[in-house]
Amino acid sequence: MCADPNNLPFSNQRGQGFENRLADMLAKDLHATVKYTWWAQRRGFFRNTLNASLCDVVMGVPTSLEMAWTTRPYYRSTYVFVTKRDGGPAIGSLDDPALRKLRIGVQVLGDDGANPPPVHALVRRGLARNLHGYSVYGDYRSDSPPAAIVRGVARGEVDVALAWGPMAGYFARRSPVPLRLVPVTPQIDPPFMPFSFDISMGTRRHDTVLHQELDDFIRRRGPDIARLLDEYGVPRPGAATPAANPGTAP
Repeated sequence: MCADPNNLPFSNQRGQGFENRLADMLAKDLHATVKYTWWAQRRGFFRNTLNASLCDVVMGVPTSLEMAWTTRPYYRSTYVFVTKRDGGPAIGSLDDPALRKLRIGVQVLGDDGANPPPVHALVRRGLARNLHGYSVYGDYRSDSPPAAIVRGVARGEVDVALAWGPMAGYFARRSPVPLRLVPVTPQIDPPFMPFSFDISMGTRRHDTVLHQELDDFIRRRGPDIARLLDEYGVPRPGAATPAANPGTAP
């Protein structure tokens, strides 16, 4: 398994992420053992790990990813608006006029234009000056660096944030300030910019036996996988949205 050693809620070296838990579930199902190759998820991750044969499987890859042979999806999630539950703005749409008066946190990759969908959608709406960027990679010396955008809402650095749902759901549950998560609408911003994505496991393209085993596992263990995702607060379109601050956390 190739995974990031410091990327909760997905994976970490202490085995606390839901992808760690899913890997354990998979290994037990296949009567195998999990061995990790740790590699920070940056550009070049697949070239230097899966496609360099340092591992056989990568969890949590977009189903449309071309750098791996993706399985059937095992969940679908969405970008969400994150605001304070008490006194924060109730934002649910990219077209809400209130956004023009708010400080908006967004996750950014860099200055080459390859940023996540919220950046493009909000810039296209003339809101570039409202945006406050938080690096997707963050300060890797800190624990789970992508969480900075959720903490930014709790601390009042921004009024609202648009963040990837699995990450936002997990850290909102741990926030000392109650937070509200609302899936972004529209889910497809015209002409075609999606805000929800199917997520799969990835193998090399010639690993046909393993790929079939993973597909069978996902099909058979779907309810168990859904329960695991609920434990971590992963919002999924069509499923009941887990509460942001339910009082318990894995």
